[in-house]
Amino acid sequence: MRFVRLTLCLTPLCLTTLLLISPSPSRSEPTFTDRTTELGLTLANEAACWADLNNDGWVDLCAGGVVWRNDGGHGFTRLAEGLGTVVAADYDNDGFVDLFSWSQLRVYHNDDGAAFTSIPMPELPQCSSRGACWGDLNNDGFVDLYVGGYEVWDTQTTFPDMILMNEGGRAFRLAWSETRYRARGVTACDFDRDGDLDVYVSNYRLQPNLLWRNDGTGVFEDVAAAYNAVATSSGFEGGHSIGAAWGDFDNDGEIDLFAGNFAHVDDRGDQPKSRFLRNLGAAAGHVFEDRGTCGVFYQESYASPAAGDFDNDGDLDLHFTTVYGTASFGRPNCPVLFRNDGAFTFTDATSAAGLAEQPPTYQAAWADFDNDGDLDLATAGKLFVNEGTPGHWLKVRLEGDGQKVNRSAIGAQVRVLLPDHTLTRQVEAGTGEGNQNDLTLHFGLGDHTGPVRLEVTWPGGAVRKLRGVKVDRLATIRRPGD
Repeated sequence: MRFVRLTLCLTPLCLTTLLLISPSPSRSEPTFTDRTTELGLTLANEAACWADLNNDGWVDLCAGGVVWRNDGGHGFTRLAEGLGTVVAADYDNDGFVDLFSWSQLRVYHNDDGAAFTSIPMPELPQCSSRGACWGDLNNDGFVDLYVGGYEVWDTQTTFPDMILMNEGGRAFRLAWSETRYRARGVTACDFDRDGDLDVYVSNYRLQPNLLWRNDGTGVFEDVAAAYNAVATSSGFEGGHSIGAAWGDFDNDGEIDLFAGNFAHVDDRGDQPKSRFLRNLGAAAGHVFEDRGTCGVFYQESYASPAAGDFDNDGDLDLHFTTVYGTASFGRPNCPVLFRNDGAFTFTDATSAAGLAEQPPTYQAAWADFDNDGDLDLATAGKLFVNEGTPGHWLKVRLEGDGQKVNRSAIGAQVRVLLPDHTLTRQVEAGTGEGNQNDLTLHFGLGDHTGPVRLEVTWPGGAVRKLRGVKVDRLATIRRPGD
């Protein structure tokens, strides 16, 4: 495979570096191959986090407390262990992505990509967490943490959600905690495009999900009911939500939401199913339209969703895990890959993609680990390698200035403006239940071969527009300081 590096200065404030990779052989139907053992991985079946931890251009993988260094897409080497289950962002803006262990409630500083050191934390209330996300909640240029609090079921103990504010990259402080509901997944998005990150919390035990709308200073109001984002059905206050995934599923430029629900259908009632919530945009005040299941057929024990365009056709697809292999009444449950066929229509593509009969798991995260232009999948303790698609693609890596915008650019959004539709992705550090997709954004472009226009919306609301960006490349876009 041939690699060519190009550098292009598009504006005085934006330097873009392009990496050209000759395309893989095309396939009519993308398939995945389990290459876990071949790549030297012994991967725990726990939530996965992708992040380039040593800045070598190859995304690394964390799972089950182990950090696996990506050796040029040819294999992985164990770099560190004992860190718990993590999400990743550069909390001190030093250029290296750090780790927050939501299973240990510890922040690990990245020591130049070679090791990880636990830093002092404030005194925190007792908490058992199933997930957390990074995001600059008060727009000061440093990423903060929203931590979900879960439960001890046997003792009926509910643990608090917490916000840990970043004190200029030097320390964290407990800014807020509340024992309200039993949280599972936590994920953030500026869904209303007002320049600040909002937070969606998936709650279990038939409790309503929360949509925390940010006032721009890190003060939140729950607007889930007002914005039709509770993800429930008639007769229920809420569902058994485990994880949610943000994504522009209809390519209209607005970021929608998929809420995943575990749901019993028995003498306890017909409980709320998983559902797509369509963002109706500014004209409707960014209220969500409940589109229902959209082809995500019923299984009782659905768990953690992950959105990614696995076939490079331009539509965000969905991988959805299950808690059980055999659910109530002896019914088999298996994780499913749902292909997005457009117009909120999703089709089961699991068998055709070579992913049938995977075991129960909460693990699901996408990344192009081998830099060949298509998304690979970490799930169920395995790394499934995408064997290639016929579609064209573009990858975008954003870097904040470390002053107004955090270095990881968490919360930034990129739109690819095509003639008849708009593709939208966001930089996020937390999705599903405790997982994290690669911070590098991936756009499938289908048959589109010509240069494209990009619109980058940075945290805080500043917008940069770029023209003439060629496809089948990686574009690195930096926001320089003032």
